[in-house]
Amino acid sequence: MPLYTNAAGGILTPEEVGALIVQPVEAASVAMQIATVVPTNSGEFRIPIVTNDAVAAWTPEGSDINPSDAGVDEVTVKPDKLAALSIISNELANDSSPAAQNVVGDSIARDLARKVDAAFFADTTANGPDGIESITYQSTTTTTLTNTDAFAEAISLAENVGAMVTAFVANAATVLALSKVKQTTDSNLPLLQPDPTLPTRRQILGVPLWSVPDTVVPDNVVWAIDGTRVFVIVRQDVDLRVDESRYFESDRLGIRATMRVGFGFPHEAAVVCIGEPDGS
Repeated sequence: MPLYTNAAGGILTPEEVGALIVQPVEAASVAMQIATVVPTNSGEFRIPIVTNDAVAAWTPEGSDINPSDAGVDEVTVKPDKLAALSIISNELANDSSPAAQNVVGDSIARDLARKVDAAFFADTTANGPDGIESITYQSTTTTTLTNTDAFAEAISLAENVGAMVTAFVANAATVLALSKVKQTTDSNLPLLQPDPTLPTRRQILGVPLWSVPDTVVPDNVVWAIDGTRVFVIVRQDVDLRVDESRYFESDRLGIRATMRVGFGFPHEAAVVCIGEPDGS
């Protein structure tokens, strides 16, 4: 699918933008793969949460049932704008090769995905959404990564609040260190096992282990996440525009992509951290 139109300056259809920007960003972003992605047309997205359950009680036959109300609140997510602008020559833009036509769009999508991940695993991001470090997550008492004890504790902590860990996330250096750990001191069998759904990815205690760049998550920190209780909200007005008018005198055109993304953590205790993100 061409990245541009012959008119250059035109706006692509939502279907074309989805194929060129949204889908590649979702495929490249770890955050968007491990969390629940929700598209919205609204400037704000509200996620309902139950603060306390209705109260059940053993009741004699024929007796009145005591009424009780569940406590209900909500988390409001306001997606923030993430934008990229790339300038290329008309010669490249008009290349007949599909690979040449889409190379810049792929580059934009990859960097949008990197920025989404960096914000998701951060505390705060300038002009962007608050990330996972900003919430009141649980932490394991065991932080040693030379065996599975810390991971078992993280799974247990999540289960204790009714959650289920669906993904572990660490940076590439930590994943490499874990990959070198053996099952026992006198064994050559690695502690990590291949994920049957994707052999190039590893798993710990049956849970997939995802790798992100070293700059996204600190060393020796592993996030345990229940993807059903963590949300990435994406506004559906993702925009991709191609315009050559501004750069007319230099025979170049600009490619601009904008998308609005926010994060929702309605059940903060469902997120467990192994290690200390702030380095303490």
